[in-house]
Amino acid sequence: METQLLYGKSNLTINVPDRALILEPKNLPSLADEMGALKEALINPIGSPPLKEMVKATDKVAIVISDITRPTPNEKLVPALIEELSHVPFENFVIINGTGTHRDQTEEEFVQMLGQWVVDHIRIINNHCQDEETLVKVGHSKFGCDVYLNKEYVEADFRIVTGFIEPHFFAGFSGGPKGIMPGIAGIETIMTFHNARMIGDPLATWGNMVNNPLQEMTREINMMCKPHFMLNVTLNREKQITNVFAGELIEAHDQGCIFAKAHAMTKCEQRFDVVITSNSGYPLDQNLYQAVKGMSAAHKIVKKGGTIIVASECSDGLPNHGNYADILKLAKTPQALLDMINDPEFKTFDQWQVQKQAVIQVWADVYVYSLLEDEQIHQAMLKPTHNIVETLEQLKEKYGEDMSVAVLPLGPLTIPYVEEAEYIVEK
Repeated sequence: METQLLYGKSNLTINVPDRALILEPKNLPSLADEMGALKEALINPIGSPPLKEMVKATDKVAIVISDITRPTPNEKLVPALIEELSHVPFENFVIINGTGTHRDQTEEEFVQMLGQWVVDHIRIINNHCQDEETLVKVGHSKFGCDVYLNKEYVEADFRIVTGFIEPHFFAGFSGGPKGIMPGIAGIETIMTFHNARMIGDPLATWGNMVNNPLQEMTREINMMCKPHFMLNVTLNREKQITNVFAGELIEAHDQGCIFAKAHAMTKCEQRFDVVITSNSGYPLDQNLYQAVKGMSAAHKIVKKGGTIIVASECSDGLPNHGNYADILKLAKTPQALLDMINDPEFKTFDQWQVQKQAVIQVWADVYVYSLLEDEQIHQAMLKPTHNIVETLEQLKEKYGEDMSVAVLPLGPLTIPYVEEAEYIVEK
Protein backbone atom coordinates (compact mmCIF):
# COMPACT_ATOMS: atom_id res chain seq x y z
CA MET A 1 0.00 0.00 0.00
CA GLU A 2 1.32 3.42 -0.96
CA THR A 3 1.05 6.43 1.35
CA GLN A 4 2.57 9.90 1.53
CA LEU A 5 4.23 11.55 4.52
CA LEU A 6 4.47 15.32 4.88
CA TYR A 7 8.18 15.97 4.41
CA GLY A 8 9.90 19.31 3.87
CA LYS A 9 7.93 21.43 1.43
CA SER A 10 6.52 18.43 -0.42
CA ASN A 11 5.65 14.80 0.31
CA LEU A 12 7.58 11.57 0.77
CA THR A 13 5.96 8.53 -0.86
CA ILE A 14 6.52 5.15 0.80
CA ASN A 15 5.09 1.65 0.57
CA VAL A 16 3.80 0.08 3.77
CA PRO A 17 2.13 -3.29 4.47
CA ASP A 18 -1.48 -3.45 3.29
CA ARG A 19 -2.62 -4.17 6.85
CA ALA A 20 -0.91 -1.01 8.20
CA LEU A 21 -3.25 1.42 9.92
CA ILE A 22 -3.14 4.94 8.46
CA LEU A 23 -4.04 7.51 11.11
CA GLU A 24 -4.97 11.03 10.05
CA PRO A 25 -7.13 13.81 11.48
CA LYS A 26 -10.53 14.37 9.97
CA ASN A 27 -9.90 15.92 6.58
CA LEU A 28 -11.42 19.36 6.93
CA PRO A 29 -11.61 21.59 3.87
CA SER A 30 -10.28 25.11 4.04
CA LEU A 31 -12.74 27.90 4.64
CA ALA A 32 -14.30 29.10 1.38
CA ASP A 33 -13.30 32.70 2.17
CA GLU A 34 -10.45 32.77 4.64
CA MET A 35 -10.03 36.55 4.74
CA GLY A 36 -13.78 37.01 5.01
CA ALA A 37 -13.89 34.56 7.94
CA LEU A 38 -11.06 36.42 9.68
CA LYS A 39 -12.86 39.73 9.29
CA GLU A 40 -16.11 38.25 10.58
CA ALA A 41 -14.32 36.88 13.64
CA LEU A 42 -12.83 40.30 14.41
CA ILE A 43 -16.25 41.95 14.12
CA ASN A 44 -18.08 39.25 16.12
CA PRO A 45 -15.49 37.81 18.51
CA ILE A 46 -15.94 35.33 21.37
CA GLY A 47 -16.46 36.92 24.81
CA SER A 48 -15.23 40.32 23.66
CA PRO A 49 -16.41 43.53 22.00
CA PRO A 50 -15.50 43.93 18.32
CA LEU A 51 -11.78 44.55 17.91
CA LYS A 52 -12.17 47.93 16.20
CA GLU A 53 -14.26 49.28 19.06
CA MET A 54 -11.54 48.41 21.60
CA VAL A 55 -8.66 50.29 20.00
CA LYS A 56 -8.19 54.05 19.86
CA ALA A 57 -6.38 55.74 17.00
CA THR A 58 -3.70 56.94 19.41
CA ASP A 59 -3.00 53.51 20.89
CA LYS A 60 0.36 51.78 20.56
CA VAL A 61 -0.59 48.30 19.35
CA ALA A 62 1.60 45.22 19.84
CA ILE A 63 0.87 42.13 17.74
CA VAL A 64 2.62 38.94 18.87
CA ILE A 65 3.19 36.31 16.17
CA SER A 66 4.57 32.75 16.08
CA ASP A 67 8.10 32.31 14.78
CA ILE A 68 9.12 30.52 11.59
CA THR A 69 9.05 27.05 13.16
CA ARG A 70 5.25 27.24 13.27
CA PRO A 71 2.92 27.11 10.23
CA THR A 72 0.74 29.95 11.54
CA PRO A 73 -0.55 31.87 8.49
CA ASN A 74 0.89 35.17 9.72
CA GLU A 75 0.68 36.52 6.17
CA LYS A 76 -3.13 36.37 6.52
CA LEU A 77 -3.70 37.07 10.22
CA VAL A 78 -1.55 40.19 10.50
CA PRO A 79 -2.93 41.99 7.41
CA ALA A 80 -6.47 41.19 8.59
CA LEU A 81 -5.71 42.82 11.96
CA ILE A 82 -4.08 45.89 10.41
CA GLU A 83 -6.95 46.33 7.96
CA GLU A 84 -9.51 46.07 10.76
CA LEU A 85 -7.53 48.68 12.71
CA SER A 86 -7.20 51.02 9.73
CA HIS A 87 -7.81 54.01 11.99
CA VAL A 88 -4.48 53.32 13.73
CA PRO A 89 -1.38 54.81 12.01
CA PHE A 90 1.13 52.24 10.78
CA GLU A 91 3.85 53.72 12.98
CA ASN A 92 1.78 52.85 16.06
CA PHE A 93 2.09 49.11 15.41
CA VAL A 94 4.88 46.78 16.46
CA ILE A 95 4.99 43.10 15.51
CA ILE A 96 6.84 40.98 18.08
CA ASN A 97 8.17 37.67 16.79
CA GLY A 98 7.61 35.10 19.55
CA THR A 99 10.92 33.30 19.27
CA GLY A 100 10.88 31.87 22.80
CA THR A 101 14.36 30.36 22.95
CA HIS A 102 14.69 30.02 19.16
CA ARG A 103 16.91 32.03 16.84
CA ASP A 104 16.04 35.41 15.31
CA GLN A 105 14.37 35.53 11.94
CA THR A 106 16.06 37.32 9.06
CA GLU A 107 14.38 40.01 6.98
CA GLU A 108 14.03 37.50 4.15
CA GLU A 109 12.27 35.11 6.52
CA PHE A 110 9.96 37.89 7.72
CA VAL A 111 8.98 38.52 4.10
CA GLN A 112 8.25 34.80 3.78
CA MET A 113 6.20 34.83 7.00
CA LEU A 114 4.38 38.15 6.68
CA GLY A 115 4.62 39.35 3.09
CA GLN A 116 6.61 42.24 1.64
CA TRP A 117 3.97 44.89 2.37
CA VAL A 118 3.97 44.21 6.12
CA VAL A 119 7.78 44.17 6.26
CA ASP A 120 7.91 47.49 4.39
CA HIS A 121 5.26 49.28 6.47
CA ILE A 122 5.23 47.83 10.03
CA ARG A 123 8.08 47.67 12.55
CA ILE A 124 9.02 44.08 13.43
CA ILE A 125 11.22 42.90 16.30
CA ASN A 126 12.47 39.51 17.49
CA ASN A 127 11.98 38.65 21.15
CA HIS A 128 15.34 38.17 22.89
CA CYS A 129 14.78 36.00 25.94
CA GLN A 130 18.27 36.64 27.34
CA ASP A 131 18.44 40.41 26.80
CA GLU A 132 17.45 41.96 30.12
CA GLU A 133 17.16 45.45 28.60
CA THR A 134 14.29 44.32 26.36
CA LEU A 135 12.38 42.57 29.16
CA VAL A 136 10.39 43.75 32.16
CA LYS A 137 9.26 41.98 35.30
CA VAL A 138 5.48 41.64 35.60
CA GLY A 139 5.17 39.41 38.68
CA HIS A 140 6.15 36.18 40.38
CA SER A 141 4.77 32.78 39.42
CA LYS A 142 3.46 30.27 41.95
CA PHE A 143 5.65 27.79 40.07
CA GLY A 144 8.71 29.44 41.57
CA CYS A 145 10.16 32.13 39.32
CA ASP A 146 9.99 35.81 38.55
CA VAL A 147 8.07 36.54 35.38
CA TYR A 148 9.70 38.58 32.63
CA LEU A 149 7.99 39.51 29.37
CA ASN A 150 8.94 41.56 26.35
CA LYS A 151 9.03 45.22 27.32
CA GLU A 152 7.37 46.56 24.18
CA TYR A 153 4.50 44.13 24.63
CA VAL A 154 4.01 45.10 28.29
CA GLU A 155 4.15 48.83 27.56
CA ALA A 156 1.78 48.74 24.57
CA ASP A 157 -1.65 50.32 24.99
CA PHE A 158 -3.30 47.40 23.24
CA ARG A 159 -1.94 43.85 23.08
CA ILE A 160 -2.91 41.19 20.53
CA VAL A 161 -1.69 37.57 20.42
CA THR A 162 -2.01 35.47 17.29
CA GLY A 163 -1.31 31.80 16.64
CA PHE A 164 -2.77 28.46 15.65
CA ILE A 165 -4.26 25.71 17.77
CA GLU A 166 -3.22 22.05 17.62
CA PRO A 167 -2.48 19.42 20.26
CA HIS A 168 0.90 20.08 21.92
CA PHE A 169 3.23 17.43 23.28
CA PHE A 170 3.45 18.84 26.80
CA ALA A 171 1.20 21.91 27.05
CA GLY A 172 -1.92 20.04 25.92
CA PHE A 173 -2.63 22.48 23.11
CA SER A 174 -0.68 25.17 21.33
CA GLY A 175 -1.95 28.66 20.59
CA GLY A 176 -3.67 31.07 22.94
CA PRO A 177 -1.58 31.90 26.00
CA LYS A 178 1.48 30.02 24.66
CA GLY A 179 2.00 32.86 22.21
CA ILE A 180 2.95 35.02 25.19
CA MET A 181 4.45 32.40 27.49
CA PRO A 182 6.98 31.18 26.39
CA GLY A 183 6.80 33.08 23.10
CA ILE A 184 7.90 36.49 24.40
CA ALA A 185 9.14 35.58 27.90
CA GLY A 186 12.56 35.92 29.52
CA ILE A 187 14.93 33.03 29.96
CA GLU A 188 14.43 32.63 33.75
CA THR A 189 10.70 32.26 33.23
CA ILE A 190 11.13 29.90 30.27
CA MET A 191 13.56 27.69 32.18
CA THR A 192 11.02 27.19 34.98
CA PHE A 193 8.27 26.50 32.45
CA HIS A 194 10.45 23.76 30.95
CA ASN A 195 12.08 22.33 34.07
CA ALA A 196 12.39 18.56 34.55
CA ARG A 197 9.54 18.33 37.06
CA MET A 198 7.11 20.20 34.80
CA ILE A 199 8.04 18.36 31.62
CA GLY A 200 8.08 15.01 33.41
CA ASP A 201 4.57 15.36 34.85
CA PRO A 202 2.40 12.64 33.23
CA LEU A 203 -0.43 15.17 32.89
CA ALA A 204 1.81 17.39 30.73
CA THR A 205 0.90 15.66 27.49
CA TRP A 206 -0.90 15.86 24.17
CA GLY A 207 -4.47 17.17 24.31
CA ASN A 208 -4.73 17.33 28.11
CA MET A 209 -5.82 20.61 29.71
CA VAL A 210 -6.89 19.19 33.11
CA ASN A 211 -4.32 19.79 35.86
CA ASN A 212 -1.63 20.17 33.21
CA PRO A 213 1.08 22.24 34.97
CA LEU A 214 2.40 23.71 31.72
CA GLN A 215 -1.02 25.00 30.68
CA GLU A 216 -1.66 26.25 34.22
CA MET A 217 1.60 28.18 34.26
CA THR A 218 1.16 29.76 30.83
CA ARG A 219 -2.35 30.90 31.74
CA GLU A 220 -1.22 32.23 35.12
CA ILE A 221 1.48 34.33 33.47
CA ASN A 222 -0.86 35.64 30.80
CA MET A 223 -3.12 36.99 33.51
CA MET A 224 -0.23 39.12 34.82
CA CYS A 225 -0.19 41.09 31.57
CA LYS A 226 -3.11 39.80 29.59
CA PRO A 227 -3.45 40.26 25.85
CA HIS A 228 -6.52 42.35 25.18
CA PHE A 229 -7.43 40.22 22.15
CA MET A 230 -6.60 36.81 20.68
CA LEU A 231 -6.73 35.74 17.03
CA ASN A 232 -6.08 32.01 16.51
CA VAL A 233 -6.89 29.56 13.73
CA THR A 234 -6.92 25.82 13.11
CA LEU A 235 -5.30 24.34 9.99
CA ASN A 236 -5.57 21.29 7.72
CA ARG A 237 -2.72 19.30 6.15
CA GLU A 238 -2.29 21.90 3.40
CA LYS A 239 -1.82 24.53 6.16
CA GLN A 240 -5.11 26.16 5.12
CA ILE A 241 -7.46 27.74 7.66
CA THR A 242 -10.33 25.50 8.79
CA ASN A 243 -11.74 27.68 11.58
CA VAL A 244 -11.12 31.00 13.35
CA PHE A 245 -11.21 31.69 17.08
CA ALA A 246 -10.97 35.34 18.10
CA GLY A 247 -11.78 37.37 21.17
CA GLU A 248 -11.15 36.98 24.90
CA LEU A 249 -8.02 34.90 25.47
CA ILE A 250 -9.27 32.02 27.63
CA GLU A 251 -12.80 31.62 26.30
CA ALA A 252 -11.75 31.79 22.65
CA HIS A 253 -8.79 29.46 23.20
CA ASP A 254 -10.93 26.92 25.06
CA GLN A 255 -13.37 26.81 22.15
CA GLY A 256 -10.49 26.35 19.73
CA CYS A 257 -9.05 23.49 21.79
CA ILE A 258 -12.41 21.69 21.83
CA PHE A 259 -12.60 22.01 18.05
CA ALA A 260 -8.99 20.86 17.51
CA LYS A 261 -9.38 17.90 19.85
CA ALA A 262 -12.49 16.69 18.07
CA HIS A 263 -10.67 16.63 14.73
CA ALA A 264 -7.07 15.73 15.61
CA MET A 265 -7.31 13.12 18.40
CA THR A 266 -7.67 9.56 17.07
CA LYS A 267 -8.44 6.56 19.26
CA CYS A 268 -6.56 3.27 18.74
CA GLU A 269 -7.55 -0.07 20.21
CA GLN A 270 -3.98 -1.18 20.84
CA ARG A 271 -0.31 -0.26 20.55
CA PHE A 272 1.83 -1.13 17.53
CA ASP A 273 5.23 -2.76 16.96
CA VAL A 274 6.21 -0.01 14.51
CA VAL A 275 4.90 3.54 14.12
CA ILE A 276 5.98 5.61 11.13
CA THR A 277 5.50 9.36 11.48
CA SER A 278 6.33 12.60 9.75
CA ASN A 279 6.98 15.85 11.58
CA SER A 280 4.17 17.66 9.71
CA GLY A 281 6.52 18.86 6.97
CA TYR A 282 7.85 22.39 6.64
CA PRO A 283 8.19 24.52 8.72
CA LEU A 284 8.01 22.18 11.74
CA ASP A 285 10.46 19.64 10.34
CA GLN A 286 13.29 22.14 9.86
CA ASN A 287 15.49 20.58 12.56
CA LEU A 288 15.95 17.56 14.81
CA TYR A 289 14.98 19.56 17.91
CA GLN A 290 11.47 20.03 16.50
CA ALA A 291 11.34 16.43 15.23
CA VAL A 292 10.90 15.30 18.85
CA LYS A 293 7.23 16.29 18.41
CA GLY A 294 6.72 13.72 15.67
CA MET A 295 8.48 11.13 17.80
CA SER A 296 6.28 12.05 20.76
CA ALA A 297 3.07 11.60 18.75
CA ALA A 298 4.22 8.12 17.72
CA HIS A 299 5.24 7.38 21.33
CA LYS A 300 1.57 7.52 22.32
CA ILE A 301 0.80 4.28 20.47
CA VAL A 302 4.06 2.35 20.04
CA LYS A 303 4.64 -0.74 22.15
CA LYS A 304 7.30 -0.87 24.85
CA GLY A 305 10.37 -2.11 22.98
CA GLY A 306 8.80 -1.09 19.67
CA THR A 307 10.20 1.10 16.90
CA ILE A 308 9.44 4.63 15.75
CA ILE A 309 10.49 5.82 12.29
CA VAL A 310 10.32 9.59 11.89
CA ALA A 311 10.67 11.35 8.53
CA SER A 312 11.83 14.91 9.22
CA GLU A 313 13.83 16.81 6.61
CA CYS A 314 15.96 18.77 9.15
CA SER A 315 17.13 21.30 6.56
CA ASP A 316 18.26 23.55 9.44
CA GLY A 317 20.32 20.84 11.13
CA LEU A 318 20.13 20.01 14.83
CA PRO A 319 19.44 23.19 14.97
CA ASN A 320 21.91 26.05 15.37
CA HIS A 321 20.42 27.54 18.55
CA GLY A 322 20.69 26.63 22.22
CA ASN A 323 22.36 23.65 23.88
CA TYR A 324 20.32 20.78 22.42
CA ALA A 325 23.20 19.12 20.54
CA ASP A 326 25.66 19.71 23.38
CA ILE A 327 23.42 18.13 26.03
CA LEU A 328 23.08 15.00 23.91
CA LYS A 329 26.85 14.52 24.19
CA LEU A 330 26.87 14.58 28.00
CA ALA A 331 25.77 10.97 28.52
CA LYS A 332 26.13 7.65 26.74
CA THR A 333 22.55 6.37 27.01
CA PRO A 334 19.07 7.91 27.00
CA GLN A 335 18.50 6.72 30.58
CA ALA A 336 21.73 8.39 31.68
CA LEU A 337 20.50 11.62 30.05
CA LEU A 338 17.24 11.38 32.00
CA ASP A 339 19.07 10.76 35.26
CA MET A 340 21.28 13.78 34.60
CA ILE A 341 18.40 16.09 33.69
CA ASN A 342 16.33 14.99 36.70
CA ASP A 343 19.16 15.98 39.04
CA PRO A 344 17.95 19.27 40.64
CA GLU A 345 21.46 20.69 40.22
CA PHE A 346 21.30 20.28 36.45
CA LYS A 347 19.78 23.29 34.70
CA THR A 348 20.56 24.30 31.15
CA PHE A 349 18.99 25.71 28.03
CA ASP A 350 17.09 23.17 25.85
CA GLN A 351 17.13 20.39 28.46
CA TRP A 352 13.36 20.00 28.07
CA GLN A 353 13.59 18.80 24.47
CA VAL A 354 16.35 16.33 25.32
CA GLN A 355 14.25 15.11 28.25
CA LYS A 356 11.24 14.42 26.05
CA GLN A 357 13.43 12.74 23.45
CA ALA A 358 15.20 10.55 26.01
CA VAL A 359 11.89 9.37 27.50
CA ILE A 360 10.86 8.21 24.02
CA GLN A 361 14.21 6.51 23.41
CA VAL A 362 13.99 4.59 26.68
CA TRP A 363 10.59 3.29 25.55
CA ALA A 364 11.34 2.48 21.89
CA ASP A 365 14.01 2.51 19.19
CA VAL A 366 13.89 5.60 16.97
CA TYR A 367 15.01 5.77 13.34
CA VAL A 368 15.35 9.11 11.55
CA TYR A 369 14.96 9.70 7.80
CA SER A 370 16.36 13.16 7.07
CA LEU A 371 19.06 15.26 5.40
CA LEU A 372 21.26 14.94 8.48
CA GLU A 373 24.60 13.17 8.38
CA ASP A 374 24.56 9.71 9.94
CA GLU A 375 27.09 10.87 12.52
CA GLN A 376 24.76 13.65 13.68
CA ILE A 377 21.95 11.13 14.16
CA HIS A 378 24.23 8.71 16.01
CA GLN A 379 25.34 11.55 18.32
CA ALA A 380 21.69 11.93 19.32
CA MET A 381 21.60 8.18 20.11
CA LEU A 382 19.13 7.73 17.25
CA LYS A 383 19.39 5.43 14.23
CA PRO A 384 19.62 6.71 10.66
CA THR A 385 17.58 5.22 7.84
CA HIS A 386 18.01 6.04 4.17
CA ASN A 387 15.16 3.84 2.99
CA ILE A 388 12.07 3.44 5.17
CA VAL A 389 10.76 0.47 3.19
CA GLU A 390 14.04 -1.43 3.62
CA THR A 391 14.05 -0.62 7.34
CA LEU A 392 10.53 -2.04 7.64
CA GLU A 393 11.69 -5.26 6.00
CA GLN A 394 14.62 -5.50 8.40
CA LEU A 395 12.31 -4.97 11.39
CA LYS A 396 10.35 -8.09 10.45
CA GLU A 397 13.33 -10.06 11.76
CA LYS A 398 12.63 -8.56 15.21
CA TYR A 399 8.83 -8.52 15.27
CA GLY A 400 7.93 -11.28 12.81
CA GLU A 401 6.00 -11.28 9.55
CA ASP A 402 2.83 -10.23 11.37
CA MET A 403 4.35 -7.09 12.91
CA SER A 404 1.76 -4.38 13.47
CA VAL A 405 2.36 -1.03 11.77
CA ALA A 406 0.70 2.38 12.13
CA VAL A 407 1.43 5.44 10.00
CA LEU A 408 0.98 9.11 10.94
CA PRO A 409 1.38 10.84 7.53
CA LEU A 410 0.74 14.26 9.08
CA GLY A 411 2.88 13.61 12.16
CA PRO A 412 1.83 15.58 15.25
CA LEU A 413 -1.14 17.09 13.40
CA THR A 414 -2.67 13.73 14.33
CA ILE A 415 -2.61 12.68 17.97
CA PRO A 416 -3.43 9.00 18.42
CA TYR A 417 -4.08 7.51 21.81
CA VAL A 418 -4.91 4.18 23.44
CA GLU A 419 -7.78 4.88 25.82
CA GLU A 420 -7.07 2.14 28.31
CA ALA A 421 -3.29 2.54 28.30
CA GLU A 422 -1.59 3.61 31.50
CA TYR A 423 0.32 6.86 31.55
CA ILE A 424 3.91 6.50 30.53
CA VAL A 425 5.39 8.16 33.60
CA GLU A 426 8.49 10.16 32.73
CA LYS A 427 10.93 9.60 35.54
